[in-house]
Amino acid sequence: MADGSNWSELRDTSLSDPEVREGYEAARIRYELGRAVRERRESLGMTQEELARAAGLRQPAVARFEGGGTMPTLPLLERIAAALGLRLHVGFEPLDRAG
Repeated sequence: MADGSNWSELRDTSLSDPEVREGYEAARIRYELGRAVRERRESLGMTQEELARAAGLRQPAVARFEGGGTMPTLPLLERIAAALGLRLHVGFEPLDRAG
């Protein structure tokens, strides 16, 4: 970068804006949910098509979800969890313990 700043400084400066921070947090949540579903699906040896069928979705919706492209509703998360042989657990944790 021409002004001598690095990506970490740019990120930190950007995240000081509450709107940017909110968007970043939403993207992080979508990414983590998608990654968890993909890892579980793959550990079960399921394809996206098989998961989609079991959850009452279409394969492109599973692909978007796994890629972090959508923020799912709780009912959708419950359907995906059931299709993966899981029970959805939603909870709160203190911010000082959040990763």
